[in-house]
Amino acid sequence: QYRDRFTEPVTKLFELNDQATKTNPDQVACIDFDPGLDAQDFDQKTVSKTLKLSEKLDGDNAQVTASFSLFSEGDDSKREMLWSLKKIDGKWKISDIASKTSDWTLSALECMAGQTPE
Repeated sequence: QYRDRFTEPVTKLFELNDQATKTNPDQVACIDFDPGLDAQDFDQKTVSKTLKLSEKLDGDNAQVTASFSLFSEGDDSKREMLWSLKKIDGKWKISDIASKTSDWTLSALECMAGQTPE
């Protein structure tokens, strides 16, 4: 629902995920978690209460590091995410999200289920 806040290369993954969902509606698509939180389950109050942001600005590019906890207990609920942004037509758009905790980058995730065979 927030796709207008993103730009390539992430939007391409979203398109492939949509295709996978349409082609195989009974199967889990390529994105089966919240990429902004690196989780499927979380407590919104805990995320909001523990959220800390730091940013680096470089012209029309920015990086925002978000650290937070998904739940009030458990070391495995701590997350550190890196959001990459680009200023396009005067508006900041998300160009990528990376999990420092789980070592993945959204733009690098593959979505083979959404690709049509050549």
